Amino acid sequence: MKRKHTLIIPLLAMLAIHFAACGNSKNSQTTAGTKAETRSNVEVPAFHADSAYQYVKTQCDFGPRVPGTQAHRDCGEYLVQKLKQFGAKVYEQPADLIAYDNTILKARNIIASYNPDNRRRVLLCAHWDSRPYADEEKDKAKQQKPILGANDGASGVGVLLEIARQLQQKAPAIGIDIILFDAEDYGIPTFYRGNYKPDTWCLGSQYWGRMPHVSNYNARFGILLDMVGGRGATFYQERFSQRTAGKYVKKIWEAAHRIGFGSYFPKESGTEVTDDHLYVYQLRQIPCVDIINYDPNSDTGFGDFWHTHADNMDIIDPATLQAVGQTVLEVIYNEK
Repeated sequence: MKRKHTLIIPLLAMLAIHFAACGNSKNSQTTAGTKAETRSNVEVPAFHADSAYQYVKTQCDFGPRVPGTQAHRDCGEYLVQKLKQFGAKVYEQPADLIAYDNTILKARNIIASYNPDNRRRVLLCAHWDSRPYADEEKDKAKQQKPILGANDGASGVGVLLEIARQLQQKAPAIGIDIILFDAEDYGIPTFYRGNYKPDTWCLGSQYWGRMPHVSNYNARFGILLDMVGGRGATFYQERFSQRTAGKYVKKIWEAAHRIGFGSYFPKESGTEVTDDHLYVYQLRQIPCVDIINYDPNSDTGFGDFWHTHADNMDIIDPATLQAVGQTVLEVIYNEK
């Protein structure tokens, strides 16, 4: 997960968000939507959280997926093969990207297209690399070791793999593109003492934005999944998404409430983040909504495990994967 530019929220607003979150219990809703018994206009497939959980675990079993490592190469092959297995037309987009410290990153974006000839398209995306540093660790001796990134990276990919499996079994009325962006999390660490450089995060989405896998690529809108598997997660409405993709934010959050996952998706503003959706919008003019965990009670806003070695499978909750995955399915299968 990239470095955040957190907005300062007034105290009264923070208190309102806090009490709104505390006033909703997830316990009564963790199983809602598992049979896809929704009030939508079409039959929506049931998201299988156990499958998504296994996809998250398999990625983590490779180890930290830092560009240039064997774990990164092996996991990339796994993702390509799974998407092909799930019936997608798969594009691989290798690129040599320059990191903040001039390291050359051997990166590759992985793109899976469903119904590629349909001009009515929706983009789903996540990043599949993991951070090379644990720069939020309090123990400085651990800060320069790579993190596993179970939540920050692998969770979004795990949800998208399960969605891909559903797309193969039942096609929606529109075309879907799944993009797994690389080199998202290689941004400037907190311990870096060199000159500041802009745009060091989200290198894969910046590359794709300038050189899409299909000439003149466009989509109605996009949905970015980032940190969508943590236990007790809440997905406030990210502020850049509100400004640039407001009607799609409304569509997604209303879908979540309609199918019983409202406690995961408070209809409240969160913070503003530097994430892949920023470059999808700026470089391709595609409004893109960032579904991202926001914890107003943590120091970072993203949980105590963010950018630490605690970001492992111990914090992944199938109930959270279910809430996000079923909500995304609800949205895309009702898109005409």
